[in-house]
Amino acid sequence: MRLAGPLRVAAVAGAAALTWLLLTGLLGPGRSQSPIRGLLGRAERPPTAGPRPFRPRFRCGLPRPCPRSSLAFRLVSGAANVIGPRICLDGRMLMSSGQNNVGRGLNIALVNGVNGELIAAQAFDMWAGDAEELLKFLRPLHEGTLVLVASFDDPATKLTEETRRIFADLGSAAAKDLGFRDSWVFVGAKGVQDKSPFEQHVRNSRSSNKYEGWPEALAMDGCVPRRPPDAR
Repeated sequence: MRLAGPLRVAAVAGAAALTWLLLTGLLGPGRSQSPIRGLLGRAERPPTAGPRPFRPRFRCGLPRPCPRSSLAFRLVSGAANVIGPRICLDGRMLMSSGQNNVGRGLNIALVNGVNGELIAAQAFDMWAGDAEELLKFLRPLHEGTLVLVASFDDPATKLTEETRRIFADLGSAAAKDLGFRDSWVFVGAKGVQDKSPFEQHVRNSRSSNKYEGWPEALAMDGCVPRRPPDAR
């Protein structure tokens, strides 16, 4: 009985350490990468002598600056149903757990494509929420509006055919096939003519999931072109 206290403390400390490792692997710089694979990679590297060289980071943690005609972005999907997603644009965190404005389902930020100003940011529960709320959010989009999306837990159960068509019109190639507990990050825009180059999708598959019941989290960054002020 005397060991119950110390064992409880050790269990809590172990859980906290695991959470920190997941956060470090998920939210650090870099493109789509399994956090577990990243942690193992660091563990296998031999120790190096001397201080590491300084590597400057730019807006949203990108390794190089974006041209003035573009906006820097970084999207991180949620990890299983534990760690929430993040959406960063032009050096500003638009959505994150720290800001208490993310949730299960689809986390979406609407941005002015000319000046990068945030128009609206909202999370939509695609498991138990009202699908009509998402449609009300997406239907009135103006030409040139940027749409940044990061999934968390389940992004697809309540998706309607109309919602999938709207995402496809915004440039998504994956929205039509998005399924239960898939991981998805996407940047699109109202009025685009082609499919967006800024999209990543990993299916929920028992044979390849990184977590029990969920695929790996995704991280994507880059430079999305601004819309010219006089574009029609």
